[in-house]
Amino acid sequence: MAVDYEEREFPAEVRCRLDPDRPADYLRVADQLNRAAFDVVSLQHEFGIYGGQDGERVLDLLDELEVPVVATLHTVLRHPSDQQRRILRRIVQRAARTVVLSRASAATLASAYDIDAARVEMIPHGVPALPFVDPLTVKPLVGLTGRPTVLSFGLLGPGKGYELAIRAMSTVVDQSPDACYVILGATHPELRRREGEAYRESLGEIVRALRLEDHVRFVDAYVDLPTLGRWIQAADVFVTSYPGAEQAVSGTLAYALGLGKAVVSMPYVYAEELLADGRGRLVPFGDSKALGVAIAHFLTDTASRDDAGRRAYAYGRTMTWQVVGQQYRDLFVRVAARSAASVRLARPGVEEPSVSRDREPTSLG
Repeated sequence: MAVDYEEREFPAEVRCRLDPDRPADYLRVADQLNRAAFDVVSLQHEFGIYGGQDGERVLDLLDELEVPVVATLHTVLRHPSDQQRRILRRIVQRAARTVVLSRASAATLASAYDIDAARVEMIPHGVPALPFVDPLTVKPLVGLTGRPTVLSFGLLGPGKGYELAIRAMSTVVDQSPDACYVILGATHPELRRREGEAYRESLGEIVRALRLEDHVRFVDAYVDLPTLGRWIQAADVFVTSYPGAEQAVSGTLAYALGLGKAVVSMPYVYAEELLADGRGRLVPFGDSKALGVAIAHFLTDTASRDDAGRRAYAYGRTMTWQVVGQQYRDLFVRVAARSAASVRLARPGVEEPSVSRDREPTSLG
């Protein structure tokens, strides 16, 4: 299921589109899914994806679906509003199974939402299975030959702490004079729709005020996976500087860890989990000086950087798409089998086809 934020081409696999702000679309899509021969619907949930207050219209879709649902929760707030708690509880109650992407999120569902842990499974955020490479061999491909490189990537917008990371570069260049901080990603389309490029321009003003024009590079573009892989492989250090502890999951952090990057991060819950056991460094929230010192340490201490990167890469083998995909496939098979068994029990005397591990369940996600 795809959310059409902008007019763009979709691959042939996309069967229908959902306009998040059009209530009738939720009923239309549910009807399409019910009429199709799907065994499972894979629902990806973020509060900001769906329409209504805190995305409550997703409940309209769930209430109409007759196909069993596996719901993947990308954001599990530790301190939700009453409305957010109500929505997440309804999703979990309606879904056949619920997936979270971290152990911390599973614990939060139990403590903050009073959800039975038996209804929840942890499957990590997937990452591409790319080789561990020396950044020096890739830097020429992205125009960074000879530059110690720090990277952040993702849709540009407030709330990711880019201001802090830019200020940290003043400390970094004192220790690594040729260092370059690359901020890769286009402005979030909703932010650009509301404010244009005002946020990116404000970051540029910070760069100029600190005289870091030679040390901060903006790459304003959506990039495909091979291009993104090259940028990550070219980086020596990855930085994630979310300003608040509520960040339940970060796909960018998962990718960087999966490709064996030395990571410096604020200590939000997902970073604490992924960067344990020497897989990266955590610095206090809001402390640009400490952030700069930690980045400079990795840039100037090759042994420390390589050790963190190799630990990260080894851990990332448990998160590759092949591993994660198999876990989802096994879950879909179990859910489809239970659904088929329920139908047989509800309709005695009617022979229903069984679902076995030899049959791929059909899902729409």
